[in-house]
Amino acid sequence: MRQFLQVSLALVPFASFFLQPVAAGHPAVCPSNSSLSCHNSTFVQPSCCFNYPGGQLLQTQYWDTDPASGPADHWTVHGLWPDHCDGTYDSYCDASREYTNISSIISSFGRVDLLQYMEKFWTDYHGNDESFWAHEFGKHATCINTLDPSCYVNYKPQEEVVDFFHRTVELFKTLDTYKFLAMAGIYPSTTTTYTFNQIQSALRQARGVNATFQCTSKGELDEMWYTFDIRGSVQTGQFVATEPVGEASSCNATGIKYLPKNLTSYYATSSIVTTSTAAPIMSMR
Repeated sequence: MRQFLQVSLALVPFASFFLQPVAAGHPAVCPSNSSLSCHNSTFVQPSCCFNYPGGQLLQTQYWDTDPASGPADHWTVHGLWPDHCDGTYDSYCDASREYTNISSIISSFGRVDLLQYMEKFWTDYHGNDESFWAHEFGKHATCINTLDPSCYVNYKPQEEVVDFFHRTVELFKTLDTYKFLAMAGIYPSTTTTYTFNQIQSALRQARGVNATFQCTSKGELDEMWYTFDIRGSVQTGQFVATEPVGEASSCNATGIKYLPKNLTSYYATSSIVTTSTAAPIMSMR
């Protein structure tokens, strides 16, 4: 496992009363007939309107139970990963943009609303959200070619950080895994187990294509990967749901556990965060 429909979305600035937001530039304007990634029969030059080599985008999610992370009835964000069209991938593509101050960058652009959402739904299971966000941007976002600073008009340093987290969050909002499973009668339980086909059928019913889901070594469902090709840039383009390629599910055919979140171990109230003076433990999944 790696460590850490169609959707058209726009970045909407939010002005903080306490902070004068940085005036951002804007990404390149892409034509509506831009090539769909991973569907070209001949070579298409990478550009600010064509994602390559990371043409297949995975919106990944966690179901953390012990310690628990996020609401009891909602999965949480893991990230947005740019895979190659064959399922391989690059990582850590630009050391100069491995930022460690993600929350301050987002706040400087006035996106307090985005940061508040991330603090609820994009959480590290040991409470070190800042390091988790930095890890996801440094490892994955720097490999999305349409997020390169050269793809902006009147670029303001680090504005691609806001676009990456905004876009991931808005895509995540359309992918309510808890609801997808519940609609098929699949709920967290300490006694009931489910089959691979039951879970995959529920996900396919919701989106029209399969998803990739992962289990722990104990057979506990804990990750979900939704695969998209994209027309245009990550910032403003159209995400098109597609069949996954690459790494397969690690879950068994039967006996899959979908455990309730153990909220007594929820990191926000645990001693890991509230009483320890040691450096927080970073999730390295």
